[in-house]
Amino acid sequence: MKNLVEHLIALYGNDLGRAAASRVAALLEKYRGRIPQPRASGLTERDAILITYGDQVRAPDQAPLQTLADFCAAHLCDVVSGVHILPFYPYSSDDGFSVIDYRAVNPTLGTWEDIARLRQDFRLMFDLVANHVSAQSEWFRSFLRGEPRYRDYFFRVPEGADLSQVVRPRTLPVVTKFITPSGIQNVWTTFSADQIDLNYRNPDVLIEIIDALLSYVARGAEFIRLDAIAFLWKELGTTCLHLPQTHRIVQLLRAILDEIAPHIALITETNVPHQDNLSYFGDGVNEAQMVYNFALPPLILHTFHTGDATTLSRWASTLTLPSPRVTFFNFLASHDGIGLNPARGILSDAELDALVARARTRAGRVSSKNNPDGTTSPYELNINLFDALNDPHAHEPLETQVDRFIAAQAIMLAFVGVPGIYFHSLFGSRGWRRGVEQTGQSRTINREKLERATLERELADADSPRHKIFVRYTKLLRARAAHPAFDPYGAMRVVDAGGSIFALVRGVLPNTVLCLQNVSAREQPLKIDLAQAVGAPRVTDLLTGQSFDTTQVRGLLPYQLRWLVPQAK
Repeated sequence: MKNLVEHLIALYGNDLGRAAASRVAALLEKYRGRIPQPRASGLTERDAILITYGDQVRAPDQAPLQTLADFCAAHLCDVVSGVHILPFYPYSSDDGFSVIDYRAVNPTLGTWEDIARLRQDFRLMFDLVANHVSAQSEWFRSFLRGEPRYRDYFFRVPEGADLSQVVRPRTLPVVTKFITPSGIQNVWTTFSADQIDLNYRNPDVLIEIIDALLSYVARGAEFIRLDAIAFLWKELGTTCLHLPQTHRIVQLLRAILDEIAPHIALITETNVPHQDNLSYFGDGVNEAQMVYNFALPPLILHTFHTGDATTLSRWASTLTLPSPRVTFFNFLASHDGIGLNPARGILSDAELDALVARARTRAGRVSSKNNPDGTTSPYELNINLFDALNDPHAHEPLETQVDRFIAAQAIMLAFVGVPGIYFHSLFGSRGWRRGVEQTGQSRTINREKLERATLERELADADSPRHKIFVRYTKLLRARAAHPAFDPYGAMRVVDAGGSIFALVRGVLPNTVLCLQNVSAREQPLKIDLAQAVGAPRVTDLLTGQSFDTTQVRGLLPYQLRWLVPQAK
């Protein structure tokens, strides 16, 4: 308890901090003994997480969470180890991220029993949407009624306060006016008028969120995604981003889980420049066990758009972790778009502008953010990953498009860390432009819900794009899971194999894999001593089972990939 008390005193001062510590201790006793045993111990190369909505696949006369559990059990048990169910709580907007009730399952999706059914086969990740609640939540409705308990649950902004330094990922105003019994109140709303920021200066708010967190752990979650955590603490006159108090709260949550459920992993979702993102590892043992590797998606896009892996290789060679107990959560696509901020400082402004221009020509959209100087700048590409990599208007063979798409995924799977795979990537979806027209929301382009019968019919058709992508993607995942070199905490070394070939050595001898990837549409010579790179004169390709002398590998065909392991002498 010592660390818990120290964190709370640092946040609230001695008296309030010690009082809050007593309440946290009571919560620990409340949940102690209610935490189920984990499905697995720690992380290994066998871990990969599917990212999905609770109603991602639908079937008549069945709750969507039941359909999801049945579908995943039928198709994914030997493909992924875990499932991240995006917010499945009652909500009012933003496809779940405007939470009305943290402790309930949205009845249109199913029940807690359905969540438990999914846990029978997979490790589960839940979202802790800690920054804000729905304007329709009982907490905020009580605030609007003037109930004293909730008066300080939300951050009220004085009239005329200087908010010019505040960083936020939207072009909407940071403050929304609401009528209360005491008059009009300016309330902080970072993301939308329906998403009301919580006031963590009030320890009551923190206690509520800790209770919600522990309830998720008691329900079997083994991974907790801290949504939009970077914005948590508000301090007028600052950026209100990555403030010391925010890091202190992450450290507090980590200390609480280490006390009662040390198998739980925190994953911070911070769509910010790479170095800021890394700060959520803390000192390597006191904050998140994983951070989203947000720089990877825009860098992969740049790599395949240019057919040149030089920038990606240079950046990958700089990746370091503060301890052997933390790692990256790697992904290329998600329910959100492809963030550009994480690549700032790695890609030039001209290169970022090229990504924006290409997304627009491929029927994508671009979301912007307000800057402190009053200007706006592109923040996020709203486009399906398959379309971002393959021009939907180009007359290009399907096989080439699939090769390019799988090549991008193979690079992500090779990186140190745990892969997160968005449902639509695993099944090769295209952009849902009709959905954008229906909702008026750019992010809808990558959030189409699928009918199970239609999806399974397409998966059974050997000529369909979904079948081709799913078969090749799952082959990669199985190969990755079968080799210890892909340990999520293991060694990773970039090899210079020529500008259009990305080359990565995973693991250490004798358990190494040399991952080679041509990122261009042309055959490329291999400009390395292959025997030296793998530590043996003969190799086996994990993906084909083929064995050969290293002298036989002189180059790679367009978008060809090889995962080569040394043969014992």
